[in-house]
Amino acid sequence: MGSDVEVITPKAEKQKSGFVSTLSRVLKYSGVRLISLFITVVIGIYLTIMIANMGGYVDQMMKAEIQERVTMQIQMNAAFKDLDPAAKNQLTQERIQSEIDRLNLDQPMVIRSFKFLKNALTLNLGRALFLSSDSGSRNVKAIILERIPYTLLLMGTSNLILFFSTLFLALALSRKYGSFWDKLVITLSPTSSVPPWFYGIFLILIFAAILRILPFGGVMDAPVPKDFLGRALSVGKHLIMPASSLILASFFLSIFNWRTFFLIYSSEDYVETAKAKGLSSRDIERRYILRPTLPTIITSFALLLIGLWTGAIITETVFQWPGLGRITFRAIGLYDTPVIVGTTIIYAYLLAITVFLLDFIYALVDPRVKIGSGGGSQ
Repeated sequence: MGSDVEVITPKAEKQKSGFVSTLSRVLKYSGVRLISLFITVVIGIYLTIMIANMGGYVDQMMKAEIQERVTMQIQMNAAFKDLDPAAKNQLTQERIQSEIDRLNLDQPMVIRSFKFLKNALTLNLGRALFLSSDSGSRNVKAIILERIPYTLLLMGTSNLILFFSTLFLALALSRKYGSFWDKLVITLSPTSSVPPWFYGIFLILIFAAILRILPFGGVMDAPVPKDFLGRALSVGKHLIMPASSLILASFFLSIFNWRTFFLIYSSEDYVETAKAKGLSSRDIERRYILRPTLPTIITSFALLLIGLWTGAIITETVFQWPGLGRITFRAIGLYDTPVIVGTTIIYAYLLAITVFLLDFIYALVDPRVKIGSGGGSQ
């Protein structure tokens, strides 16, 4: 009769112990990172709430607006025309106080700020004060969700084209240091100091006003095409100018930055050694230039993905593009605090999640990075 006792060799025991130790370090590190990122998000959101409310100044403005609006409504209402001044004044004050109570403006800003913080952290974004969605809803979630697809389309198209085109052009340019094209990029890189909306105005003047081959703004032709292909082509046509303005504003500077970055790694001793061994230029770029720069490339790409949600405030406004940037611009102009805070909350959560995931991605692409050893990644 055979024995059922499992024999564990010292090597297997050592491997098991090492796996448990590594898992314990990773879990501990993940917990610490999550707590620290959560605290950062809480502080950022609370500061946003206080700044958006200007420390209570917006409350005073809202009270003044309520008083003016209610007074005008009662004065213009024919039903109250025959009321004596004392009764009319009493009715006005009652309605003003009712509106202030409804918005909780009689409570101190500090107390309300913590209520706002609790709602923000649970993604209970509340109702907008002045803005509404195209369907008429004042729910902040509805307003944001309605505009997210347009912002993702505009920012995704422009940023992805900008990122990959400049990355590969810079890599090709780093092989031709000192050439005509290299000098041309260096010369044109200061043009990136011009904001995107400035390029947008020129694009509108040239292609919409003079040549009349592209629409002035908006997202779709009127009347709206009935078939899907027609709508897609209409959106694409309206997308050309705003996307081009965002690309032009950063194109040459982005090439210059990546080109300088690749040149630094191209001058390392191990690259010269690889050249001396007779390795092809493609192998050298893949193994000795792209691989050590991969963490930085991934970081830039991750931050680009986060930036897709923020929109381009002035550019979207110039082109009347119905995205998050334009609604944020309108919210700032109207002091619509819930909408301003709502867009910031979404961005804060996305930033925290991306930073958390980046630590683990670094460990996969760069063997020098260790997760959970010595108190964190190093």
